Amino acid sequence: MGITEFSFPTAIRFGAGARHDIPTALQNKGIQRPLVVTDRGIVALPFFQALLQELTQAGLQPSVFSELGGNPVKSQVTAGVEAFRQQSADAIVALGGGAALDVAKAIALMVHHPGDLFDYEDGKPDGRAIDQPIPYVVAIPTTAGTGSEVGRSSVISDDETHAKKIIFSPRLLPQRVFADPELLLDLPPKITAATGMDALTHCVEAYLAKGYHPMCDGIAIEGVRLVAENLAKSVADGSDLEARSNMLMAAMMGAVAFQKGLGVTHSCAHALSTVYDLHHGLANALMIPYAMQFNLQAVPERLARLATVVGADEPTGAGFIAWLNALKAEVGIPNTLTEAGVAVDRLDQLVAIAFADGCHPLNPRPCTADDIRGIYTSAF
Repeated sequence: MGITEFSFPTAIRFGAGARHDIPTALQNKGIQRPLVVTDRGIVALPFFQALLQELTQAGLQPSVFSELGGNPVKSQVTAGVEAFRQQSADAIVALGGGAALDVAKAIALMVHHPGDLFDYEDGKPDGRAIDQPIPYVVAIPTTAGTGSEVGRSSVISDDETHAKKIIFSPRLLPQRVFADPELLLDLPPKITAATGMDALTHCVEAYLAKGYHPMCDGIAIEGVRLVAENLAKSVADGSDLEARSNMLMAAMMGAVAFQKGLGVTHSCAHALSTVYDLHHGLANALMIPYAMQFNLQAVPERLARLATVVGADEPTGAGFIAWLNALKAEVGIPNTLTEAGVAVDRLDQLVAIAFADGCHPLNPRPCTADDIRGIYTSAF
């Protein structure tokens, strides 16, 4: 497959080598001084230096902000805004996994908006309006996980409490996406597995979420099919370009689909990332079979349809859960929280944070704090 272009939900250039078209796209917008926002790990990779060289050879004056690592926190956003202003940058090139892309979108927001980042938290009763100009943002994903490149939100943690805050506005959606599966080649198996399970969880939870949205449902089901056919291949052979392409597409589809909503898997995962600083995709992967077991009585027919889509041995909800467990084992994800190094002694804290999280209200089966405690307990 060559490079294709479509506009859903933003302008996306998709295919092997798509990144080489970035300099021309920036030039066409009259951009001269892009700030490249990425993480410390990516800066050391050969393709990154090659990309910087391409930008420079096109007559652009790129600068780099790479003080990122792990889950994104507010101090990184503040430092990035300072870098943008110091360099007199006129656009942002966001390059990396979900953390780097979320930080980049938050930097873009705060360049021209007053106050504190968390003044703009979604749903905050006295929250500030997102009504000032936002710099041009180009997004280049290097993992197939969050789909943040096609998302309208940014999830940033408080440095002190580690509590996750969601900043949301349609204006945070990057204006251009360059989705190049070559950038995912030879991503380590553990990262491939965790990010791929994140994409799967987005698709599954979006499909099961309360509410009427057949368009998101259709996208979610196709995303699940792509993950089922390609995640294990991507983990087993890091150089499988077709599998990487399909996973990159599945991740974007998950992010589009979950505008319908998510569920209790994500609430439990957010708490695990808050308390234990677990990778978000790994946290989702650990919790999803146990959350689906909880949901089974509420949406048995939907889980049975997912079983059919993934080719599970049994075309039932229980068959889908068995398939999830088998996939986790195949891609090297621990089966239980205990195996992942999570201790039961902080269960009360996990339950409190998960119950306060904004994802589970759209779960197909309502969750009390005791229900969440039961899901965690089964996961240990």
